[in-house]
Amino acid sequence: MGKKYDAAAAKVKEDPCSLSEALELVKQTHTAKFDGSVDMAIRLGVDPKHSDQMVRGSVVLPHGTGKKVRILVFAKGEKEKEAREAGADHVGLDDLVEKINKGWVDFDTVVATPDLMGVVGRLGRVLGPRGLMPNPKTGTVTFDVAKVIKEIRLGRVDYRVEKAGIVHLAVGRVSFSAEQLLENASVVLESVVKRKPASAKGKYLKGITVSSTMGPGISVELGSVRQGPGV
Repeated sequence: MGKKYDAAAAKVKEDPCSLSEALELVKQTHTAKFDGSVDMAIRLGVDPKHSDQMVRGSVVLPHGTGKKVRILVFAKGEKEKEAREAGADHVGLDDLVEKINKGWVDFDTVVATPDLMGVVGRLGRVLGPRGLMPNPKTGTVTFDVAKVIKEIRLGRVDYRVEKAGIVHLAVGRVSFSAEQLLENASVVLESVVKRKPASAKGKYLKGITVSSTMGPGISVELGSVRQGPGV
């Protein structure tokens, strides 16, 4: 991968370290020339093939994501006006559906009012695989579009467990302080732990890794993370 990556990887200990130490190391082992994202992968003891073991939710990061999020809102009438006034990047229905069906996906998150989900649902084959489908469980299917747009702008992120039982999401940028990254990561972990499915048996949190864009993965000692009872 190159000398810079090798030098960065050499700083990473074989044994897992505390979450705070891991995030400090992420900053030290960042090799990209741009302000990359700091990503966290959380391996869970669930089987997402079973609907009662699906883990998904949303959380507002205390220090935001450090990224300008492009928001698309499916809305009509007064709700369309409300979304535009709240600062959504793209608002509408039929015109947006047509563009998306032709392959346009130049946005990061999607919100829809409940009355339009019959139409929006037809975009599942495009939005679903990209994790962009609006869902009531993450609050992205709502009539309170202004509130949701405000939360997204403040640093709200949605997450869902992938087929392999892993939740992937960014908790900030390399330019953030280690303290800011720790606060963001802690809020994410607390949210994921709270959403442990009742049907999940055995150990729930199985592994946590943090890394920067183009940087090595750093394992986190699970004992350093507040996991709550039964986790």
